[in-house]
Amino acid sequence: MKRSTGRTAGKPSAPPRGTVTLAIDVGGSGLKAALLDEDGAMLGDRVRVPTPEGVSPEGMVEALVALVAPLSAFDRVSIGFPGVVRHGRVLTAPHFGNEPWRDFPLAEALGQGLGGKPVRLLNDADVQGYGVIRGEGLELVLTLGTGMGSALFRDGVCMPHMEFAQFPFRKKKTFNHYVGNAARHKVGDKKWNRRVEKTIEAFRTLLHFDRLYLGGGNATKVTLEVPPDVSIVDNAAGLTGGIKLWRDAAL
Repeated sequence: MKRSTGRTAGKPSAPPRGTVTLAIDVGGSGLKAALLDEDGAMLGDRVRVPTPEGVSPEGMVEALVALVAPLSAFDRVSIGFPGVVRHGRVLTAPHFGNEPWRDFPLAEALGQGLGGKPVRLLNDADVQGYGVIRGEGLELVLTLGTGMGSALFRDGVCMPHMEFAQFPFRKKKTFNHYVGNAARHKVGDKKWNRRVEKTIEAFRTLLHFDRLYLGGGNATKVTLEVPPDVSIVDNAAGLTGGIKLWRDAAL
């Protein structure tokens, strides 16, 4: 599915180290950004600030522009956003309130806020998936953070985004309610880990995946012994996977 991008005002000059991508990971609790080289490796340390509470679309753009101000020059931008996105626009934003965000052109608005840089936008779990998948078989990515994100890939191709997090799982609770950060704090890490284990098995039954990757900020809280076909991955993939948005013309 082709996603539109923001448009660049004029041709940016190429820095000596090649094309530099600004990767942004929008989270329910934190906004993160880093610069990537042409191979997707980070150039220096990432920057992070807390996500403003109850942030509006316009407020988010302002916060992201301020977030990346300390970083050096870049040529293009990749954004991972926690919701359903299509053609550079936000369709759902469950962590921020859906209605104000519905059909907001985030890619275009941020591109304008950053001086006309070209911007590509994708769901945050999809971006993280691009940073960790092997490109073989059916690969599922679940991100554990403020809520639960999900991405599904078949032979390296991202499937249309499905909001598994919003699906009722147990006792009318969605996966967001079941394994999100609020649930972890409420029930404690030990019981939360049992919930993560049940979640893995639920998706095994549903999808019969070849591999499953657990990412997100709370992946470090997973202490259960995961099966051989499950991997716990670095949350930095939510940024480094952003290079893929500029390598695949279909995104």
